[in-house]
Amino acid sequence: QVQLVESGGGLVQAGGSLRLSCAASGHTFSSYAMGWFRQAPGKDREFVAAISGYGGITSYADSVKGRFTISRHNAKNTVYLQMSSLKPEDTAVYYCAADRRGIGVVVAAGEYDYWGQGTQVTVSS
Repeated sequence: QVQLVESGGGLVQAGGSLRLSCAASGHTFSSYAMGWFRQAPGKDREFVAAISGYGGITSYADSVKGRFTISRHNAKNTVYLQMSSLKPEDTAVYYCAADRRGIGVVVAAGEYDYWGQGTQVTVSS
């Protein structure tokens, strides 16, 4: 069983930056593919970014490409989401997720095995 704990959310003005962290338990973190998703009120959960098991491959939603960067530090069992040039439409609860298979990048929420509890990001205009 893997537990994921997100942190780093908060309130920021448009144009600002935040870095989200997701700390994972377990000894096999480095082999897991990891992803970030978000869900705004009244909307479905949507893919934001993903990174392969050993960090060699990343993928981003078009809406965040060029503004967000996903990375991982396997020795710290942590995955990050650096968010820059934030917009009010980025406001959502952000979730990290882990896929045990670790093959490539995973963009479909249904493919992930473990989820964190989420952290709120609010971008004011």
